[in-house]
Amino acid sequence: MKSRVTWKKIGVNILAWILSIIMLTPLVLILVNSLKTSQAAQEMSLRLPETIELENYVTVIERGKLGITFINSMTYSIFSVLLCTLTSAMAAFVLSRNRNKTNKIIYFLIVLGMAMPINFIALMKVMQTLAIINKRIGIILLYAAIQTPFNVFLIYSFVSKIPRDIDEAAIIDGCSPLQLFFSIIIPLIKPVLVTVMVLTFLNTWNEYILPLYFLGSSDKWPMTLAVYNFFGMYFRDWNLVCADIVLTSLPVVIVYLLGQKYIVSGMTAGAVKG
Repeated sequence: MKSRVTWKKIGVNILAWILSIIMLTPLVLILVNSLKTSQAAQEMSLRLPETIELENYVTVIERGKLGITFINSMTYSIFSVLLCTLTSAMAAFVLSRNRNKTNKIIYFLIVLGMAMPINFIALMKVMQTLAIINKRIGIILLYAAIQTPFNVFLIYSFVSKIPRDIDEAAIIDGCSPLQLFFSIIIPLIKPVLVTVMVLTFLNTWNEYILPLYFLGSSDKWPMTLAVYNFFGMYFRDWNLVCADIVLTSLPVVIVYLLGQKYIVSGMTAGAVKG
C-alpha cells in the first residue's frame, strides 16, 4: 500500500515538473533572446547569448516611450484596484448581511455580469454621453466596473462566513455602520481583499482590448498597447521586441509573487457557499 502511495507521489511530481517546464519555456525563451544581438535573436532559440546586450532594454525604454506608458499603466491599475476593491467590499457586505428579496435580485444581477459579454457599441455610446471616452478617468471607471461582478461574488462568500454576532456586538458597543465596516469587517476579510486587489491589478495591467477601443491618444496608452505599437515598428528586431515584453511583464510577475499566498487562501474561502 505504501509503495503505491509513493509511486503515485512520484508520478504527480514528475507530471508537475513536466508541466512547469512547458509553461516556463516561453518565458525563458523571451528572456534569453532579449539579451542577444538583433542577428542572434532571429533564430529565437534557447541558446545562451555570447555577449549580454543590456543596451536592448535602454533602447526599448527610449524608443518605445515606456516611461509614460508605465506611468499610465500604474495609474490605471492602482486607481482601478482601490475603487473596485472598496465598492465591491461595501456592496458584498450589504448584500450578504441583508438578504431580502430585493438584495438577492441585485446580487444576482451583479454576478450575472461575469457571464455577460461586453457590448462595445452600447458601451461606447454611454461613455460618449458621459464625456469620459478617451479620458483616464473613463478607462479607470471601465476597468473597475467590468471586474466588480467577480469581486463581489468572491467577497460575498467570504463575508457570509463571518458570524452576525460580531456585528451585533459592535453595534451594541456604539459602532456606526461605517465604523462597523471599516474597523471590524475589513480586518476580518483581509485575505480575500488582498486576493481581489492582486487579481484586479493583474487583469487591469494585462488588458488590451478596452484601451484599444476607448483610448485614442497614444500619450494615454498603457504598456500593453505600447508593446503592440513597438512590434509594428521593430518587428524584425526580435531582441528589442523580447526586451519590451520582459519589461511589460515584470510588474505583473512581481505583484503575483508578492500576493500568491493570499490568492490561494482567498479563492478557497470564496469558493465556500455562504
